[in-house]
Amino acid sequence: MMDWTDRHCRYFHRQMSRQALLYTEMVTAPALVRGGALRLLEFSPEEHPVALQLGGSDPKELAQAARIGGEAGYDEINLNCGCPSDRVQSGTFGAVLMKTPDLVAEGCAAMIAAQPREVTVKCRIGVDDQEPRDVLPDFLGRIAAAGVRRVIIHARKAWLKGLSPKENREVPPLDPELVVAMKRDFAQLHISINGGIADLDQARAWLDRGLDGVMIGRAAYHDPYAILGRADEVIFGGGPCRGPVEVLDAMRPYIARHLETGGRLHQVTRHMLGLFHGQPGARSWRRVLSEGAQDAAAGLDVLDAALEAMSAARAA
Repeated sequence: MMDWTDRHCRYFHRQMSRQALLYTEMVTAPALVRGGALRLLEFSPEEHPVALQLGGSDPKELAQAARIGGEAGYDEINLNCGCPSDRVQSGTFGAVLMKTPDLVAEGCAAMIAAQPREVTVKCRIGVDDQEPRDVLPDFLGRIAAAGVRRVIIHARKAWLKGLSPKENREVPPLDPELVVAMKRDFAQLHISINGGIADLDQARAWLDRGLDGVMIGRAAYHDPYAILGRADEVIFGGGPCRGPVEVLDAMRPYIARHLETGGRLHQVTRHMLGLFHGQPGARSWRRVLSEGAQDAAAGLDVLDAALEAMSAARAA
């Protein structure tokens, strides 16, 4: 979810669910430790609970980055061992770490020792020619021995050469049953499943199969209200969420503050294009909002214009 789940996106998503755990886009440990890019850690208190997702492979550097993240106030520090992009591989981050479980375990142990926040891992079931049914249990056993208690497993192998990140989300077959088997074999671990989950009915089904959690990425981004707007009620047993228009109204003060400090409208509203996904007039909402927000002087009136266009389309 690089370039997607930034702080504006997370604030927006939090308006729809009070319970769902939100994750940052991946922040590399070198950027924090060597680059001093602390701006990447900025977030609003309203985003809690929120996890910082780190990329890196050097245990000492990961420990420093985890300490920085803990001091910044994040609720969880997550190590990404699942991203297959070339850019990530070149820095020995992401899915390539599935090949070096001892290094991952060493990094996790260092992160745990460096700060008090819980350290979790997001991984694949394997990479390239690895046999997942051999590799994944060994990987989980090693990080569990290092002190990790929660793991998110993307139930698809990653191919590090020859496939794009997009293809890596579609081409290798999903093996969710392997994730279920890992929960049986590692009952002490809190195991969440990720990959190919498009709605809350599917999420509920995996929870009913005994898994502890479900991570939903792109479906929650493109159709946020269908996922996050119903999550508190369907998954957590709480009350119904505010409606989409109420979510929009809740965003107005946040957007106004962003504009007052020199921000641009599209930096926030690009994440809100799917708010009315699947509803009559949603196309008009997206068109007016995406086009109008590009203007350097665009303000809250663009939201009103987009709403009006959606209402007109419904009435036509």
